[in-house]
Amino acid sequence: MFQIPKFSASAMQNGKKPLVLISPLDWGLGHTTRCIPIIHELVQQGCTIIIACNSIQKALLISEFPRLSFVNLQGYDLKYGKTRWGTVLRIIFQIPKILIRINNEKRWLNIFLKQQPVDIIISDNRFGLQARSVYSIFITHQLYIKTGLGNIADKFVQWLNCRRIARFNTCWVPDYKGPQSLAGKLSNPGKLPPLPVQYLGGLSRLKPCHGETNPIDLLIILSGPEPQRSIFENKLLHELNGYTGKAVLVRGLPESKDVIKIGNNITVYNYAPVNLLNKLICSAAYIISRSGYTTVMDVLKLQKKSIFVPTPGQAEQEYLAEYLHSKQLAYTVSQQQFSLEAALKAAHQFPYSEQVFSMEDYKLVIRELLEAGGTK
Repeated sequence: MFQIPKFSASAMQNGKKPLVLISPLDWGLGHTTRCIPIIHELVQQGCTIIIACNSIQKALLISEFPRLSFVNLQGYDLKYGKTRWGTVLRIIFQIPKILIRINNEKRWLNIFLKQQPVDIIISDNRFGLQARSVYSIFITHQLYIKTGLGNIADKFVQWLNCRRIARFNTCWVPDYKGPQSLAGKLSNPGKLPPLPVQYLGGLSRLKPCHGETNPIDLLIILSGPEPQRSIFENKLLHELNGYTGKAVLVRGLPESKDVIKIGNNITVYNYAPVNLLNKLICSAAYIISRSGYTTVMDVLKLQKKSIFVPTPGQAEQEYLAEYLHSKQLAYTVSQQQFSLEAALKAAHQFPYSEQVFSMEDYKLVIRELLEAGGTK
């Protein structure tokens, strides 16, 4: 039986907390932002943190954690197509690139650990960041992966996914187990991978709203890989020409802090730091965004009315959007069928559910981990 490694004796003696290496995937910024609550709690518990990421992720995280240590780790830098099937095909053709990057991660980690031993590795969807000698945790909400190519392909990819995840010591799932699930079958499949799986509940770095009066009629949050991010942005900007309400567009470009005014009623932020984004979401009557899972958790935590437009060809987002629509947690429309006027009219008539999601469970999981010394 494989022996689960404990934290190093030097890290735990005299009550000293462990040194943690944490690294999020760069497939959009959602993996990065959902790690922020986890990092905050680890810091709160006295852990020393090293963050491995690329320059774009660092630009976002360093504003949150200016005192933490960063090391450069190349991302996957995946590209999408201009159409739904173009994206599906480009992802398929980039599978060799993904496998190469996973192997590169593994080599990078072996070199890094010789120079800087750590006690815990937390990898958000980076399969190469696992070491037999170090307690390794894998974060994912996709225990079942939607490929967009049918059930046979989905089941085959799930089998491969479970084999990769099983190399870690523990899998953390940022969702709820059972009927309260936010990701449905993705995080609650019929069969779990063969390792301890812990559900963290929802993860959001945002703080609850208090007494906002909706001074913004429409907030648009853009994210995700190119060229689809820009394609959707251009479509929205074109349709905003005839919009008379007060609108704010956040472009999701963390390397630029420019603010642009369009007429008297539209403001465009290249990037919104977390406090500003929190305020904008709380102040908005309606939110239009991709159905990326981190955005889903942010919007549901703040109990806002949303219109999700999944990235064409990204089967996970398409599934999430349909699932949340069926649970009346969000209104959904495809990018191909999207019309700003029609979407807002439909959202006004949509029977949004008023469920409240507490997103504090992850703190207990982290505390239990540290108290157990890596034996869980």
